Amino acid sequence: MPEKSLGRLFLICTPIGNLEDMSFRAIRVLKELDALGCEDTRVSKRLLQHYEIPTPGILFSYHEHNELRANSKILELLGQGLQVGLVTDAGNPSISDPGFRATQAAGEAGFTIEVIPGPSAVNTALLLSGLPSSSFTFKGFPPKKDGQRTRFLEPEANLPHSLIFFESKYRVVSFLKSAEKILGNRQAAVCVELTKKFERVYRGYLSELVNRLKDKNIKGEVTIVIAGNHPKFMEQRPDKSEEE
Repeated sequence: MPEKSLGRLFLICTPIGNLEDMSFRAIRVLKELDALGCEDTRVSKRLLQHYEIPTPGILFSYHEHNELRANSKILELLGQGLQVGLVTDAGNPSISDPGFRATQAAGEAGFTIEVIPGPSAVNTALLLSGLPSSSFTFKGFPPKKDGQRTRFLEPEANLPHSLIFFESKYRVVSFLKSAEKILGNRQAAVCVELTKKFERVYRGYLSELVNRLKDKNIKGEVTIVIAGNHPKFMEQRPDKSEEE
């Protein structure tokens, strides 16, 4: 389907913590928008105020609980020839956040879509982890319950590349224990409050990280990177037959 010439959808990446990471292009586009869909309008208003960006004439909520209704609104606005933006509270629309359905709907309707690149907790954590970055799998948030988490992790056990997860600060140690049990004791990095003043990165084998973090009061957002199934990054246990 040929692209419609007027309406345009912008997926705008915003800082994941450090407000100095906002791009010049993102600021310019935000200033030029007719409408802006926000995961939380209160958060987005503060962002706009920080950069002295006037609030677009149309500001509306766009989150996982109203996506279908909001998508209809986006298509209506685009059909009027308006410039429409989407932002999440932090980071990239569609990456463990709402957005892909709007992109799909706008694309199928023939509207132009642009991505305004920016900070990503996934890439930032991978770079800080010190683990191989030539290929990786991003898994988003794991299930909360042990049984579901086991089924979630088992298919990843033999993959040779790095694995990246988001996790709640309340379940970090529980997740690390599950990961060690299912994936084996391999190298990993727990990245906390990325790009913020109190950013912390804990590196080590999964068992070591459990011991280091079990008594810590972790605050903020957490991204976990775990090495792939490769001998170089796995704990080498003595062969029992050799010991005997």
